[in-house]
Amino acid sequence: MKLEYNNQELERFDNFKGGEKYLDAKMFFDGLNRILYGKLPVGGSIGEHVHTTNSEIIYIIDGKGTLIYDGQKEVLNAGDVHYCPQGHRHTFINESDDVVTFFAVVPEHEK
Repeated sequence: MKLEYNNQELERFDNFKGGEKYLDAKMFFDGLNRILYGKLPVGGSIGEHVHTTNSEIIYIIDGKGTLIYDGQKEVLNAGDVHYCPQGHRHTFINESDDVVTFFAVVPEHEK
């Protein structure tokens, strides 16, 4: 299935998952998998959350972001990947001077 994100407008999500500022994103969700192209502004964040029924893979396309994964700080640059397995928690923060562009996949797991 082809997802034509180039033909889709960014949607703004204020205070995404309780975070600061907003997340601009293009999202696909079929009830089982979420596939997201996102832009996190300077000073913005995605609030801390636990992946209770799913996991998440984040690939940094452009910029530099900070993830706090199970209480440990990870700095990610373009080309880096972050994996948050089911049962773990993380938050994503843009502490840099530029927008962070990323791609994320969030597959649901059997409960």
